[in-house]
Amino acid sequence: MSEESVGRTSIQVIERMMQLLDALAEHQDPVALKDLARDTKLHPSTAHRILNDLVACRLVDRTDPGLYRLGMRLLELGNLVKARLNVRDAALELMRKLHRLTGQTVNLSVRQGDEIVYVDRAYSERSGMQVVRAIGGRAPLHLTSTGKLFLASESPENLKLYAERTTLRGTTLNSLTTLEKLEKELLLVRTEGFARDNEELEMGVRCMAAGIYDDSSKLIAGLSISAPADRIQEDWLQELMHTAQRISASLGWQGRVIPPSGRFRL
Repeated sequence: MSEESVGRTSIQVIERMMQLLDALAEHQDPVALKDLARDTKLHPSTAHRILNDLVACRLVDRTDPGLYRLGMRLLELGNLVKARLNVRDAALELMRKLHRLTGQTVNLSVRQGDEIVYVDRAYSERSGMQVVRAIGGRAPLHLTSTGKLFLASESPENLKLYAERTTLRGTTLNSLTTLEKLEKELLLVRTEGFARDNEELEMGVRCMAAGIYDDSSKLIAGLSISAPADRIQEDWLQELMHTAQRISASLGWQGRVIPPSGRFRL
């Protein structure tokens, strides 16, 4: 057999393995060999031979004679992939694109305790806004758009504890410094699916933020646009949410990604 023929045969075996794994993934309960052969259109002897190899390497488990299910090795490999997925790596190129679309600073932030931490940023001098908080900088949750996303997912009890710990200290006249005002704002965040900072952290700067979620739909980061207060545009919201959802999808989130607005062109 020629080297080319061996290569084609190997690819065919891999394709058949994937067919069987995909067929098993369609069923919650163990599946009989005859059903797998039918679903994949493979001859039962071929399906049996490949399944034996998959069982040997723990990608498939044989629960009873003739019954199969996905194996624990897939879970182990999946957890490794999940652990190595880095939200910063997943976000960086899309952040740059969003910056090019809007011309404004785009921030990636995560929560640490009662603060958000800026882990990356896409910006340029032409944005017209001095970047005050560098990468690694911190800010209180209740004073930032991304921080409000995290607070909006808290229970009323945890929100009250946050208010007690921080005393809801403000930095501008617009800061939300009472629990009543913060609760009202967070209700709006839950309803609209995004958050705003209306010069609550810094006078002259407004922000809008959308959440980034992992494969379990857990909020793990926030993507925000910061701009001079008189320049921020409502049209950016759909682009922001589209970008955050694309980043989430690359991390395994299963939600529907809304389309971009189409109003901006590079």
